Amino acid sequence: MDYHTFSVENADRLEDAAARYRNLSAEELVWALDPDPDDAVVDLGSGTGFYTDDVAPHAGRVHAVDVQEGMHDRYREKGVPENVTLVTSDTDPLPFDDESMDAVYTTNTFHELPRAAVTESARVLGPGGRFVVADWSADGRGERGPPLDQRHTADSASEVLADAGFDIDFVAVRPETFLLVGVVDDGE
Repeated sequence: MDYHTFSVENADRLEDAAARYRNLSAEELVWALDPDPDDAVVDLGSGTGFYTDDVAPHAGRVHAVDVQEGMHDRYREKGVPENVTLVTSDTDPLPFDDESMDAVYTTNTFHELPRAAVTESARVLGPGGRFVVADWSADGRGERGPPLDQRHTADSASEVLADAGFDIDFVAVRPETFLLVGVVDDGE
């Protein structure tokens, strides 16, 4: 997949709750992440913080990572929770220490990320750390979201995670999207 970003000019579309929750509810994302109240979590491609706001009450710290400062500006306009840190950064490398995070997730942005973002996610997660991917499926009709040729299937995304050392713990395929949970081997 080619690396690209969602336009800041279209950021208002990222706040459309009816459209966003149709593909992934807040409850489902929190279930997939399974955070403890003191966990450190990374939202890769956080955009305006739509899903960051849903995860923040369940984690100790959430690092909202986006390559576009303009997305963080939009997030600041609506208000950023106290336990959320805005990080303007590329994904290779991620600006976190080895094994310093408990979970990483990406919502509707996996197709935009370079493969190095997955490898970097594995690096920053400790044993048992979870990497959650909710994204548009290449098996969909393509009526919404990015063009089909820019998407992964659940199987191809699982292969990318497995190549980076994740064990695939959960996969759900929907008409237009998929949800995938990879776990760093904890050695047991």
